[in-house]
Amino acid sequence: MDSVRLDKWLWAARFFKTRALAKKAIEGGKVHYNGTRAKTSKSVELGALVRVPQGWDLMEVEVLALSDQRRGAPEARELYRETPESVARREREAEARRLTNQAMQHPPRRPDKKQRREIHRFQRQQDNE
Repeated sequence: MDSVRLDKWLWAARFFKTRALAKKAIEGGKVHYNGTRAKTSKSVELGALVRVPQGWDLMEVEVLALSDQRRGAPEARELYRETPESVARREREAEARRLTNQAMQHPPRRPDKKQRREIHRFQRQQDNE
């Protein structure tokens, strides 16, 4: 295989469930090809760097193989390799999210009627100021 469209490759590599979602992400400027925004019809080349959003994270991968057919996840992983910088950044951000969530104290129970009234009264005062 000599050339594959970027949206097809992202779909085949299982970054997106459908080609339509891949196309939407590319057109929205979420996917970068070799450091720049790309068009949906961009031909993917071996060795290219592609930055793709994955949930809260941003993965930067190097293209190792081309495919326009969607296969199983183990085969899809062979199409790319995540850069070491990307792995380190994702792990740092995941740890920061975990620590942030730990620091947030959730109330032991829901507010009762009196507490809800106080909350609403406070919010109204903030809106009037």
